[in-house]
Amino acid sequence: MSFVLGTAGHVDHGKSVLVKALTGIDPDRLQEEKERGLTIDLGFAWLDLPSGRSVGIVDVPGHEHFIKNMLAGAGGIDVALLVIAADEGVMPQTKEHLAILDLLQIDKGIAVITKKDIVDEELLELVTLEVSEVLAGTTLAEAPTVAISALTGEGLPELVSTIDMILDSAIPKKDIGRPRLHIDRVFTMSGFGTVVTGTLADGSLSKGQEIAILPRGLTARIRGLQSHKQKIDTALPGNRVAVNLSGVATSQLTRGDVVTTPGWLTPTRAFDVKLRLLPSVPHPLPHNANVTFHHGATEVLGKVRLLDRDKLEPGETTWAQLLLTQPIAAIKDDRFIIRSPQDTLGGGQIVGTRAKRHRRFRPDVIEGLVARESGTAEHIILAVIQEEEPVELEKLIALCNLPRGEAEAAIKMLSNQKKVVILGEMELLFSAQGWEKLEKQSRLAVQKYHQQFPLRHGPSKEELRGKLKTPTKLFPYVLEQLIRNGALIDAGPMVRLPEHTPQPTTKQQAEAEAFLGRLAHNPYLPSLDPIPEPDLLNLLIEQHSVVKVSDDVIFLTSTYDRMIEEIITHIKSHGKVTVAEVRDLFHTSRKYALALMEYLDAKKITRRIGDERVLR
Repeated sequence: MSFVLGTAGHVDHGKSVLVKALTGIDPDRLQEEKERGLTIDLGFAWLDLPSGRSVGIVDVPGHEHFIKNMLAGAGGIDVALLVIAADEGVMPQTKEHLAILDLLQIDKGIAVITKKDIVDEELLELVTLEVSEVLAGTTLAEAPTVAISALTGEGLPELVSTIDMILDSAIPKKDIGRPRLHIDRVFTMSGFGTVVTGTLADGSLSKGQEIAILPRGLTARIRGLQSHKQKIDTALPGNRVAVNLSGVATSQLTRGDVVTTPGWLTPTRAFDVKLRLLPSVPHPLPHNANVTFHHGATEVLGKVRLLDRDKLEPGETTWAQLLLTQPIAAIKDDRFIIRSPQDTLGGGQIVGTRAKRHRRFRPDVIEGLVARESGTAEHIILAVIQEEEPVELEKLIALCNLPRGEAEAAIKMLSNQKKVVILGEMELLFSAQGWEKLEKQSRLAVQKYHQQFPLRHGPSKEELRGKLKTPTKLFPYVLEQLIRNGALIDAGPMVRLPEHTPQPTTKQQAEAEAFLGRLAHNPYLPSLDPIPEPDLLNLLIEQHSVVKVSDDVIFLTSTYDRMIEEIITHIKSHGKVTVAEVRDLFHTSRKYALALMEYLDAKKITRRIGDERVLR
């Protein structure tokens, strides 16, 4: 099991000094940080615990000007070390960092009071009480408090054992086979090339593996992996990981990009969310407010659409949609933060990705979002299918953020309850209502075709696909189910309604009989003037009344059969036949004889050799 600790707290309260005292590693890696004596960007280290665990540490900046850098590191941590200096107590960035941890639902942590050596016991007790009060009502309300001095080492052994104790009850990162590494650093290492770092979640990465980099749509290959400065062949979820990539340059990457496996995660600009506004925010958040959206290590501008009110009061929670200016790679249940240029406003949970624009003040919309947020696997899957249908299995699993086995079991249960319709071997899914609607649309489209072209069997399958606006690769599953259910009949390249039979009108029937009469009057030199309309002629061909050997040569089927029989007999007797011999055999013209023989060649009854034909 692997975990990541993250520091949080006000500037100059001793976060980086604490990390160095615990690990012996200086997380302030930038020259500017050393010169200014404060953490500007993320720093990284690791700690070997008495239990044998080795945990990664992310050290974040405390200065308000670098809050976005703090957010880039906060999302991947399992245990927070909220650092408060004993000589200053709780400060503005202490509260803001704590609010961010609360919004990200980080519920494992320790309040670390630093600089114990420079205050007396009375002040230390007051600061401890102040810390307890500020933690109340947050996810870290039950967090223990440990006072330490990084300079003298006092309290450090107790802090290390407390970290170990908390990790005993920490839940490891899940492994659902869909790895995501939010890139928080990009750099070039001499002799290796492009390296990115981040905290790995939801799956493993292996050396030699092909990966995708989103939302940029790049592909690369993993050349090597390191965790805690050790080379590894496979990185497991929960680890701080450095990934050496081949096939991509550092100039193509940036903080916030996501390393994952190809094919399952689609970047999007629109999200359904459950949003909470912090009580400390001085003003309500209006509908369509512009905000900065922080997710993983990503920062992007966006707009908030409130779905059930015109403004969100401080401390309130509501349903909303976030519309971003550029796509990001996120999934259901991810946490996020929204900020104004100066302040953290709030945050919450992503309930749905690739969100369609909802109409506001709709109870059915809110009910669907509630189901997607906190329902059972069956509720979540059904809500997503109803929103996305038709939806492919792989895409559904990703949208629901469920393990494959759990998702497939829930789908089978919903199918048994007649709530979903499974197409193929679970390749495509509809809700029962969605499938019923599609079936009606299909029958209506074919019915209209029958009304427009009563002599035809029905529309082509491709024409029906276009009417239903079904993607080409998914249509075979839809068509197979429509035919299996008896909604449509398979008519070769076409489909028809079960009750439809091509039926000519009285006038068309008279035209057909007159045409057949002209063909019978002079069977080997048939008159085609006038030729019936194309649909009527095709019907006669389908009914095997006539054979069309070329555009301007048509025979009665009985005549055609007789001519074939005599030609075959002639060839068997003489070994061959010429067009002239066919002409003379039936007292016809060269035009008709030539058209007939070319038709027999195409049908592979005869084969041409020079000016002669032989049997195949």
